[in-house]
Amino acid sequence: MASVDLSDIYRGYIACLNGQDWQNLGSYVHQDVHYNGDFVGLPGYREMLEGDFRAIPDLHFDIRLLICEPPRIASRLQFDCTPKGALFGMPVNGKRVQFAENVFYEFVDGRIRSVWSIIDKAAIAAQLNS
Repeated sequence: MASVDLSDIYRGYIACLNGQDWQNLGSYVHQDVHYNGDFVGLPGYREMLEGDFRAIPDLHFDIRLLICEPPRIASRLQFDCTPKGALFGMPVNGKRVQFAENVFYEFVDGRIRSVWSIIDKAAIAAQLNS
């Protein structure tokens, strides 16, 4: 699969997330998806994402960096949002925060099969302590 194809698929996936188009999530995410090394399956992955949007109603995935080397993609996502309560165990409680996520994906048959995510929690903590 050409890198342009994976990049296009990934951008479609991000649009699917931002549109909360859960019915089409399976077009981008493999049924047997793993998250940070753990099998979660498509239903578990969808449940995790839906929970993210419940906790952060204004959640929006903003691609800042995208590197494609099939069958993998590396992306830096930026967030500027207002979580309702705790976020990653920190009492954000309606305060606007900005942070980044570095995330790596591995694709199988044109869909995301593995996701490895690292979120900049230190950036959130610094904003809460300022």
